[in-house]
Amino acid sequence: MHPTSLENMQKCYDRYVASGLLATKTKIEVLDIGGTNINGSYRSIFAGRQFCYRVADIVSDPSVDIVLSDPYRLPLPNASVDIVLSGQMLEHCEFFWLTFQEMVRVLKQDGFIFLIAPSTGPIHRYPVDCYRFYPDAYAALAKYTHCNLQDIWHDERGPWQDLVGVFTK
Repeated sequence: MHPTSLENMQKCYDRYVASGLLATKTKIEVLDIGGTNINGSYRSIFAGRQFCYRVADIVSDPSVDIVLSDPYRLPLPNASVDIVLSGQMLEHCEFFWLTFQEMVRVLKQDGFIFLIAPSTGPIHRYPVDCYRFYPDAYAALAKYTHCNLQDIWHDERGPWQDLVGVFTK
């Protein structure tokens, strides 16, 4: 986790959670895909009592609630999560479009997907490092999964130059 990623997730929270319809809910299900605490976590951003924050990852770790036996299948019911988020995971996922399709599947109708991935930066295998992302990639993901790309921005601060996307159903 790097500081710009935390800042960008905070922007997602401020723009779409704190001042939106989710702010009125008493229980908000949050699922962090690939969120093992490595040099930080988004958990502190979603720390209020209304949040039920869970982490799904392919590794077992004290910070992980759901260990995935298949990285392309989330063991959750359809439309069961209010916020699906993922940061700095997509570049490590060989078939990222399949994982994104699962994110959309578990997302509630009025929910959000907050996705952060690098558009540049050095190779860093965890366990692989396959991709860098540009705005057209997020538009293609929305098209592939029949969801909406609500907002997108490219943080040009290095070395990762995060691409941030906000998706809805």
